[in-house]
Amino acid sequence: MVSNQSDTFDIGGELTVHRLGFGAMRLCGPDIIGPPEDEANARDVLQCADDVGVDFIDTADSYGPGVSERLIGEALDASRDDLVVATKAGLLRNRESDWIAHGDPDYIRNQVLASRDRLGVETIDLYQFHRPDPDTEFEASVQAFAELKDDGLVEHVGLSNVTVEELETAREHVEVATVQNEYNVGNREHEDVLEACEEHDIGFIPYAPVGWGSGFEGETREAVESVADAHDASVYQIALAWLLDHSDVTLPIPGTSSVEHLEANVAASGIDLTDEERATLDDV
Repeated sequence: MVSNQSDTFDIGGELTVHRLGFGAMRLCGPDIIGPPEDEANARDVLQCADDVGVDFIDTADSYGPGVSERLIGEALDASRDDLVVATKAGLLRNRESDWIAHGDPDYIRNQVLASRDRLGVETIDLYQFHRPDPDTEFEASVQAFAELKDDGLVEHVGLSNVTVEELETAREHVEVATVQNEYNVGNREHEDVLEACEEHDIGFIPYAPVGWGSGFEGETREAVESVADAHDASVYQIALAWLLDHSDVTLPIPGTSSVEHLEANVAASGIDLTDEERATLDDV
């Protein structure tokens, strides 16, 4: 799986974006609940992303809940033709900060209205089903998203946290533009989903693109550090560069609440891996 390193991808065959996007989850308070301590800084980060050429932003109604979407609507004109804002529905939050799957079709139809209002748009560019709900028939949830597309409330439909089988089932009901699953150099559990996306020219949005917490450990960390040293780069930048190099359909969405960190993430798109470095990272 060797990339041609195209800089852009056409989501749904129509929405052209630079492949390195921005994940807006971290713009909320602790545990992704409530507003951040400094909302002005959060808006500055979003404006900086726009200024440095990031044109694909990912969020969800459960981030806050509602906080991330609201901040995007306040900081940016999400209705612009040159900016793609993706959001999601299908998860609830509680006081314990749990993430609870909720794919009831009526709930999804209500949430799309709230998300449109917070983002300040008539039509959501990309609306994603956040997670299959074991208490709701998967096809019923997907059909709700298909109807929202038919009604013009959303332009494209995506999925998140799905298997290949669920992806194929969803494609029987609606054109799937993207899939968002956890994936990074240290966790390739969903390689089969990525390969299915490649086959159908579906955008693959790897969340946790630089891992969780401190990133990677063991042999993976050693391999990434060796490549990072050769480029005078951080391990996080190399992890992002590998994702961009690994497949032309990947759309990494690193998130941060820091302008400095954002600029470092964007710089990762300019790192070219050698064949030897690619093989080193592919083999860990």
